[in-house]
Amino acid sequence: MEETAQAAVQETLEVGAELAEDIAKLNPNVVLETMKGWIPGLMSFGYRVLIAGLILLIGSRIIKLNSRFLKRTLDKMGLEISIRRFLVSVANALQYGILIFIAADKIGISSASIVALLGSAGIAIGLALQGSLANFAGGVLILVMKPFKVGDYVITQGGEGTVLNIGLVYTTLTSPDNRKIVIPNGSLSDAPLTNVTGMGCRRLDFLVGISYNADLKLAKEILQKLLEEHPLVLKEEPIQVFVDSLGDSAVLIGGRAWTTCEDYWTTRWDITEAVKLEYDKAGIEIPFNQMDVHMIPGKE
Repeated sequence: MEETAQAAVQETLEVGAELAEDIAKLNPNVVLETMKGWIPGLMSFGYRVLIAGLILLIGSRIIKLNSRFLKRTLDKMGLEISIRRFLVSVANALQYGILIFIAADKIGISSASIVALLGSAGIAIGLALQGSLANFAGGVLILVMKPFKVGDYVITQGGEGTVLNIGLVYTTLTSPDNRKIVIPNGSLSDAPLTNVTGMGCRRLDFLVGISYNADLKLAKEILQKLLEEHPLVLKEEPIQVFVDSLGDSAVLIGGRAWTTCEDYWTTRWDITEAVKLEYDKAGIEIPFNQMDVHMIPGKE
């Protein structure tokens, strides 16, 4: 053990002696000359950094001015607030990307390397977020094509209700019984959708069955009068009353009128109740399905 320790100490002393000799032989002039050789490169790099900083400073101010101009332009076009924000964000991202490329090129960083890096990152993110990107694309289509807007009543495969909010990824509905329904935009843009309130007004369709013994003309006159005199029925639109078909146990009388989408159910319920009350007063029977059973007495 003592021999090993002595050998280690001796080796350390030899290394220290060699290092001392190298330091003694080092010429200070060589160090200075080496540092002087670095100065032009450092000055050139500092100059490029300064130019890149000025480009970033001036470019960011120009981007802010462009963003304000774009916002005012989109506001005048009357686009949805969601799509306005989206377009402004995309425009800012593109401008800042170009600005960074220009500044990086001034420093000496290859733009091709940055593009390759961003492309690889974009592919990885795209593969990881396929579903979300599909919903995002669907949201953009909905905001651009406008198959419905906030406040419309829509029927979809995921549910039906009044549109509460249209986001870039999800659309929120409120059902008639006040449930909140959140539907991905990807499914909304790829599936059939019915916009119930999209046209402003709706047609009321009635079918009333009366007995074959009832006064057909009187029944038609009553229904015609109810439709014409109801305050929520649009008088500028046609009102029709007709015999729809001759059923097994009733004559089916049809009625058609128009009302606004907001007053549709109120008008329908009012007229349905009024038809029953007026037909009862006039003695017009509204038959219901029934079965007559005839007993044949057995032979003795």
